[in-house]
Amino acid sequence: MKKFGVLLLLTTILIALAACGQKTTGSSTSEGASTTTTSEASTDQKSYTVAITQIVEHPSLDATREGFIAALKDAGIEEGKNLKLDYNNAQGDQTNNMSIAQKIAGQKNDLVFAIATPSAQAVAGQVKETPIVFAAVTDPIDAKIVANLDQPGGNITGASDTNPEATTKLVDFISTNFPNIKTVGLVINEGEPNAVVMGKKAEEEFAKKNIKLVKAAVTNTSEVKQAAESLVGRADAFYITLDNMVVSGVDSIIKVANDKKIPFFSSDRDTVEKGAFATVGFKYFDHGYQAGQMAVEILKNGKKPGEMKVMMQDKLDLILNLKSAEAQGITVTDDMKKAVQDQAKNMIQ
Repeated sequence: MKKFGVLLLLTTILIALAACGQKTTGSSTSEGASTTTTSEASTDQKSYTVAITQIVEHPSLDATREGFIAALKDAGIEEGKNLKLDYNNAQGDQTNNMSIAQKIAGQKNDLVFAIATPSAQAVAGQVKETPIVFAAVTDPIDAKIVANLDQPGGNITGASDTNPEATTKLVDFISTNFPNIKTVGLVINEGEPNAVVMGKKAEEEFAKKNIKLVKAAVTNTSEVKQAAESLVGRADAFYITLDNMVVSGVDSIIKVANDKKIPFFSSDRDTVEKGAFATVGFKYFDHGYQAGQMAVEILKNGKKPGEMKVMMQDKLDLILNLKSAEAQGITVTDDMKKAVQDQAKNMIQ
């Protein structure tokens, strides 16, 4: 009986030890499963690196960049969380612009965002594998960035900031509401392809209304003020295109226009908000947002840029700055106001 009791005690101890061992193993397995799950969850949240190249700082291009970043954020790609941005600004210098493109070509990025024609041209020539999305490019075909708007090919696509109807509608507005305007002065950088394309289009449209376009050329931003002053007495109104160099120095044109009571028309909303009188256009933030949505399709859904149609600006609004009208000696008529579709949004006080 004593032997039996000892054996029973030993058996009980062994069973207890076995049970403890099973619990420990189960706990370890559970922790291991938990760790694996956490690891897998962390890899689900992919990180992205995006390089941005911008030819120069000015309100329209800055707004384009801000809209692009906002679109990424709304899609769950946010700086400081899962997005690393490499922002580069050439400050209007072509040598800097090319150096930036070469630097980006040597990096490992998930996507390159090029703002304005010169920036897009530079990276298109240097970056051959990484997807490229461009914005604020007036004529991507003329600039030789893409060969076809519907099927760009290669590793590039984007959003163009032009619509030929915008120039036509603005010229119609000027000729209808300003019958005394017979000459329009254009400050232009003829070394910028998009400015040349738009300048030619404007000249053709003004000619249809028997209005002459007089040009004052500049080669850098510091010449903008002198160019505007040279048009005083030769032009009844001022006009500028989506000309990056000129827009960078637009404060000088606004000052001359206000001082000399000369109506000032532009090709972009941001310049009107800053002090020009009128344009037919859109918000560049929205334009950048559109490009950002294209980038999301590439980054998250694996779309190929070369198969994505280049987007154009479809919605165009007449925008008036009433404060600038007063400064430039313009009487805003009821007909002008009626031409503004959304007065609360597009009549700047």
